[in-house]
Amino acid sequence: MHAVVVDVEITDLDAAREGLEQLVPAVTQAPGFVAAWWLSFDDGTGTSITVYESEEQARAGAPPSTGGSAPGVTMTRIVFGEVLAGA
Repeated sequence: MHAVVVDVEITDLDAAREGLEQLVPAVTQAPGFVAAWWLSFDDGTGTSITVYESEEQARAGAPPSTGGSAPGVTMTRIVFGEVLAGA
């Protein structure tokens, strides 16, 4: 399995939540989707972790590295990695 980790700055938490209402159903329908989490932190940042069956599916399911920000959030980093273990 492979994961996409996206770090964001959250400028409008309510707008970010509204955006997730549309994003989550689309992500869960992506080929190879396994699981995902969207987190917000007290410092105005957030992180999403989305897991797919393969690296190719993870890269295909990732947001574009430019122009992929949504209302209330600005992407600051996208990285891909192999899932080594889970619990």
